[in-house]
Amino acid sequence: MTRFIRTLCLGTAFAGSAMAAQAETIKFGHDNKADPFENPAHACTAVFSNIVAADTNGAYDVEVFPSNQLGSASEHVQMVRDGVIQMTLASTGALAGYYPRIDVLNLPFAFANNASTYDVFDGPFGKALAEDIGTELGDVVVLGFPDTGGFFAVTNSQHPIAELQDFDGIRIRTMTLPSHQKIMQSLGAEAYPLSWGEVYSGLQTGVIDGQMNPVPIISFSKFSEVQKYLTLTNHLFSPYALLINRDFFEGLDAGAQAVLHHAAEECVTASRGLSRIIEASDRGLAGLMDQMEVTSLSAEARAAMVEVAQPAFEAYAAENLDAGALELLSLFKSEVEAANATAYLE
Repeated sequence: MTRFIRTLCLGTAFAGSAMAAQAETIKFGHDNKADPFENPAHACTAVFSNIVAADTNGAYDVEVFPSNQLGSASEHVQMVRDGVIQMTLASTGALAGYYPRIDVLNLPFAFANNASTYDVFDGPFGKALAEDIGTELGDVVVLGFPDTGGFFAVTNSQHPIAELQDFDGIRIRTMTLPSHQKIMQSLGAEAYPLSWGEVYSGLQTGVIDGQMNPVPIISFSKFSEVQKYLTLTNHLFSPYALLINRDFFEGLDAGAQAVLHHAAEECVTASRGLSRIIEASDRGLAGLMDQMEVTSLSAEARAAMVEVAQPAFEAYAAENLDAGALELLSLFKSEVEAANATAYLE
């Protein structure tokens, strides 16, 4: 009996080792730090990884490559398309070179609050956008739209920005997206496209006066060391697109696909929750208030900015976006309007 029990235990151990050895690895690259408490991207990947490993009993292992270990954000998109890695979090800037219609998200000053963004990206527009990205690219599936950190704010080193005229002459770094440049120019600023890796040094040396990003990104990038003023413009909201290689995803059985869908939903929730926590903590707006002069726009100042920025974007969209993008933009605007009019627990 003792020999039998020992043999059974050894057999079980070997079987467990064999199962572990057969675990399929999902390679997941992104461009943020490897700290789930520091930024929404890694919070998303950490939650996703944990759920996939647990709910598949170790059949799938998610290996995360943060901090651009495998390349730039745009290179991550291409690697997913090629099947070199299976997943990534694609920013609008990284995705734009492959999917120009992502520009519809850059309608400035669209959202009234964070809850509205959830309604829009979890609703009919989010579904339509995900399907269109998948159809146009052909080789990816979109599993959701995680939060990059919330609404964009503007920082600069010259003076507080409280009114439209305060943008005059301020050189603001933007992503290499023409729509972002048009928006900044419409406000009176000088738009200066610059790659992400050059932003801190550009601010430090005075090549640029300011930049725009969500508060958590401003905080963990330590821009307060080289910027004096922060304005809560809330002029853009740009989520990540959670991409997975189509051949890989469609090669999974229905049970594994369901697990990945569930993990993606929780990943999105984690990114949103951490974004709000960082905004309210010493690692976010509360901390930045001790290091920078923070300005919140009045309703009148915001209205003046909307009056110049939205027509500039609309003109850009009419001239540069195709019919499919304009159809998405129309849906986006109607869904945003409905979401903005909906009160929490109304």
